[in-house]
Amino acid sequence: MQEPSIRCTIIDSAGTITLVGPGHLAKVIAAACAESPADVRTLLQLAERYDATLVQDLAAGLAIFEEHNVGSDHTWIDERLGDQADYPLPVRVVNSATRELSLAPFDAGLVVFNLNARRIVQVQNSYADILRRDRGRIREAGEPTGPMFHYRLPDAWTILP
Repeated sequence: MQEPSIRCTIIDSAGTITLVGPGHLAKVIAAACAESPADVRTLLQLAERYDATLVQDLAAGLAIFEEHNVGSDHTWIDERLGDQADYPLPVRVVNSATRELSLAPFDAGLVVFNLNARRIVQVQNSYADILRRDRGRIREAGEPTGPMFHYRLPDAWTILP
């Protein structure tokens, strides 16, 4: 059985991206946040430890988005979005349509990670609550392996609600 997908929106000083992945993506990102990355690039590098295939696929999707949306020309994403609130591919927020998308829950919900403010907002999360201290299974090609990872968010991080 495939786990439900969740939208994770990540804010750093360069802007905002939104990613959709299996429910465990939120925990993978939270674990990477435990090392207080300053930007999305570093966050994704840290997250690769826990599910390399997933993170590489998301990074590749984001690279495709950036290749097709250059400067102020956002025709490519505008054509793909239309009225599709459940667009599943990685997107950088570049206009009001992509901003709206970044704030729309997917199957299992929406979690916003603000790297600048060190805040995690669980707007809607029916998969598994993000906790200050938790653990998860390391995955290979999307499948859980035996080894576990553990994380503890520093006190500077806030989790809402």
